[in-house]
Amino acid sequence: MSFEYFLTPFVAWLVCGVTKFLINCIREKRLAFDLIGYGGMPSNHSAIVSSMAALIAFKEGINTPAFGAAITLAFIVVMDANSLRKKMEQHAKEINLLKHYQAPVLRERVGHSKIEILVGILLGCMTGFISYFSMGSV
Repeated sequence: MSFEYFLTPFVAWLVCGVTKFLINCIREKRLAFDLIGYGGMPSNHSAIVSSMAALIAFKEGINTPAFGAAITLAFIVVMDANSLRKKMEQHAKEINLLKHYQAPVLRERVGHSKIEILVGILLGCMTGFISYFSMGSV
């Protein structure tokens, strides 16, 4: 029984999360546990969806319904990371500036830049490629 469809997105998530943590630690010159979460380099969501799209492309080809569904999902996630979540980030910044705002401070780092998304996609595609060749799918 083969588990690469289950394991590949999990491995992409893990590799991306560790990479993001290390980048944050280097940038901040400290252990940046408080920056774990949404936003930052690389995009975890982009890595996860592109790892599955890449694995499907390698295993089944790009002329399949599964690849079409995977690439559609990846496109939606990438658009969300760049546009909708960036707008949420802008709203959080403005709400946090309100003088009479009494609720807890909103997280302002939510969205991703285009380079963060691109690095996430590349990391995900590499994970899918490595998964395909390392799990005996050749």
